Amino acid sequence: MKNIIFIILSLFLLTSCEKEIDLDLDDKSGNIVIEGNITNQPGPYIVRITKSVAFTQNNQYPAVTDAQVVVSDNTGQTETLQYVGDGKYITTAFTGVTGRTYTLKIQAEGKQYTAQSTMPEVVSFDGLTQDSFTFGSETTYTLLPVFTDPAVLGNRYLFNFTINNMTKKTFEVFSDNVNNGMVNQRPLFLPNEDNDDDPTDHKVVPGDTVYVEMQSIDHNIFTYYSALLQISGDGGPGGGVTPSNPPSNINNGALGYFSAHTVQKKSIVIQ
Repeated sequence: MKNIIFIILSLFLLTSCEKEIDLDLDDKSGNIVIEGNITNQPGPYIVRITKSVAFTQNNQYPAVTDAQVVVSDNTGQTETLQYVGDGKYITTAFTGVTGRTYTLKIQAEGKQYTAQSTMPEVVSFDGLTQDSFTFGSETTYTLLPVFTDPAVLGNRYLFNFTINNMTKKTFEVFSDNVNNGMVNQRPLFLPNEDNDDDPTDHKVVPGDTVYVEMQSIDHNIFTYYSALLQISGDGGPGGGVTPSNPPSNINNGALGYFSAHTVQKKSIVIQ
């Protein structure tokens, strides 16, 4: 079992930085699900459009194949994305730049969906430091992302990590409501048990490599992932969406999100 300290600390990190979010967990089977990302890294950027399934079903979403997908920014840059299969629409020449506001417009199945997201400035991801604590016979390893929050209040961060060559991502979100303008003091807690029912759940031990991605995100995406973490209760689903409905920044009843964010990556071998 996960030890009590791990549970208490994890809940504190999630709830201490943002007010409680009321979640509507209606069954939204059959709704449009949109996952769109634009970053400060070179494209292509992907917008994936699928249909939701019932909350109790496996996360296998039917693809929407005949949508019109357009992205633009507040400088006049615009592009119609090309469909490449599996519900994915990609850019060919679009550029993500910090400070710009991006708009997504989708025409699908007789409805129009729109969303906006502003890409924050880069906050330098300076490294990772390792720590651990022991409770009984169990050792839990933690990683501290090293960065200094800017002095202006309102920065939001999304961290995800993977272990070794596994594809499962674990998510955490930070805000600067508590430690504005300070060096980060909030660690990422690494898995401290194996799950016999899920081979992608791996207990971290010395010699494992952990790959960490830091994103600077806007407030709406922070709210979305905060709610998603409340729904999942375990670091978030690997795909970034659920068939339920956390508060989306996409209108007209769509599930999912559209995020313009910065990306930085680091890795560390557990000692």
